[in-house]
Amino acid sequence: MSHHVPRRALTGLERRVGAFRIVVVGGPRQAGKTTLLRELHKASGGTFSTLDDATTLNTVRDDPTAFVAFGETPRIIDEVQRGGDGLLLAVKAVTDQSDASGQFVLSGSTRFLTVPTLSESLAGRAVFLDLWPLSAAELTRADVDAPSDLFEPERLTGRALSTNWAREQYFSLICGGGYPEAVRLDAELRDDWFDSYVSTVVLRDVASFADVRHVSTVPRLLRIVAARSGSGLVVTDISQSLGIAQPTVRDYLGYLDIVYLTSRLPVWSNNLTSRLTKTPKAYVTDSGLAASLVGAHPEAVARPGHQLSGMLMETFVFTELTRQLATSSVRADLSYYRDREGREVDFVLERRDGAVVGIEVKASGSVRSDAFSHLAWMRDRLGERFKAGYVVYLGEHVRPFGDRLAALPLSALWGGQGLPG
Repeated sequence: MSHHVPRRALTGLERRVGAFRIVVVGGPRQAGKTTLLRELHKASGGTFSTLDDATTLNTVRDDPTAFVAFGETPRIIDEVQRGGDGLLLAVKAVTDQSDASGQFVLSGSTRFLTVPTLSESLAGRAVFLDLWPLSAAELTRADVDAPSDLFEPERLTGRALSTNWAREQYFSLICGGGYPEAVRLDAELRDDWFDSYVSTVVLRDVASFADVRHVSTVPRLLRIVAARSGSGLVVTDISQSLGIAQPTVRDYLGYLDIVYLTSRLPVWSNNLTSRLTKTPKAYVTDSGLAASLVGAHPEAVARPGHQLSGMLMETFVFTELTRQLATSSVRADLSYYRDREGREVDFVLERRDGAVVGIEVKASGSVRSDAFSHLAWMRDRLGERFKAGYVVYLGEHVRPFGDRLAALPLSALWGGQGLPG
């Protein structure tokens, strides 16, 4: 596979730079933000700086006002959160003097909107763009927009998939994840990379904004989230497992979200029933990282019936939808449905106009009609708002299962393209 993978986010980034004063690119460390910003710099000019460079960071801390005034625009500052409040206030002061677009492009490995001092400095001045690790659509160079296609089922049912993916190939992709450095490595070296990665994020990024008294507990907590990925997190159980207080568990879970290692999937808000569960689901934001954390290797989890295959496949679908939504032509919210009668739909996509798509995930090579029972119930309750319901599985063909229901091969999310040689 060629080492350079074109990023879909570049086009959207260039458009935003041409329209807004400040563009903030957020995403996990090592997702490719620095490479993306260097590509923007090459295409658009301006001034590039990274605060991962010690000399540059010292310059910022000594005189942030002079630093932000230096160089041509756009002034591109990588890992901006390391500059602290002083840098953000200096950026704010400069942009308050002019409404010209393309003044600053900032990147960071923390969720800006969850850090009060950062979000207050940028409120009303910045537009935000998430850059996640590589999607399967990017890895395969597929020219598809899966979120858009899912709302138009005739596109999917009428499209011939270009490659038949075997079960072993699927789990090799799932366990590899999408971090550009990690996907190049074999399974053993990838585990080494992920171990080092988690340590760096915890000791460097989390420690930069939080007082973590139980540092060794944070990776253990992340492993618990990985093992329960796609499940509601019961804080009392985790507290007992780790031997730390419940408020501390809640704080640490929040820290994992802030540095993009985990994400919460909210319950879909609707009026289908008043008996909804209210607990969000939690996912590790990369299936390769999740696999490494739970000690899963592709050869093992590819065996039918393996206890981790379903969890890892669901995590992968979550990450693929999240990554493609970040660059999709469709604006849609991702959530899940679960009520107290036991009905559950793994993922619900809702467009701004109220149109809904439901998705169930099955780590099997075949699908039976009873797998659609909850999707059919949702279809009947929503009527015309319900555009399609899919069971995403590991088979080879798109199979219709009645009105607006279909079994969909996992590879359909990237047009069935195979990985380049």
